[in-house]
Amino acid sequence: MNNKRPCAIFCGLLALLTVATGAGAATEGPLQHANVNVRDTAAIQCGAKLFVNYCFSCHSASYMRYNRLAEDLGLGEELVMRSLVFADAKIGDTMDIAMRPADAEEWLGKAPPDLSLIARSRGADWLYTYFLTFYRDETGGWNNLMLPNASMPHVLWQMQGIQEPVYADHDGRQVIEHLQLAKPGLQSPEEYAASMRDLVTFFEYLSEPAEIKRRNVGIWVMLFLALFALVAYALKAEYWRDVH
Repeated sequence: MNNKRPCAIFCGLLALLTVATGAGAATEGPLQHANVNVRDTAAIQCGAKLFVNYCFSCHSASYMRYNRLAEDLGLGEELVMRSLVFADAKIGDTMDIAMRPADAEEWLGKAPPDLSLIARSRGADWLYTYFLTFYRDETGGWNNLMLPNASMPHVLWQMQGIQEPVYADHDGRQVIEHLQLAKPGLQSPEEYAASMRDLVTFFEYLSEPAEIKRRNVGIWVMLFLALFALVAYALKAEYWRDVH
């Protein structure tokens, strides 16, 4: 049997996958490190509050249920209903928005995506940098360094303030060298960066809610394996003592 053809097909598919992955991961600028920790329950709680206050009117998180959120974050169902549910949803419902996709397309031109898996799709560092790099461009509208001509407005501008681009000449063309804060917001740059880290931590949790328990279980598994290795070594030494 000739194995060259299946091997060539496999290598070709692998190359295409690599190219596609690289294209999807392309960014418009250097990433800033979010340094999120999904075991930081307080950060996820703050991120959840930011999400429902600033994102939830347009973006759903339909893979998450309110009661799962209450259990994982140790909030209790009553507190979740009082603090995170602003519609007539029930505790067992998923985090869906009231706006229908057809209406969203008519009003906004495109239905805003569900954000349940956005951290898996984009990555925590990309999201963190995206939230930090909104700026007011020459048209007077909002733009973003990571996603130029993004259709999403800067809904967090009151927290961050208004950034404007500073241009520099690069090979005969004007490029954005950095962003400067033209109008301060309700938070300092350090406070805003911390808030965005909390928001991204919440998105990271949304993308894999089981990660918290998985990591906790992983620690116990490693401890068990270490203990088992000690017991196995002791047994091996005892058995080989009689052989010698």
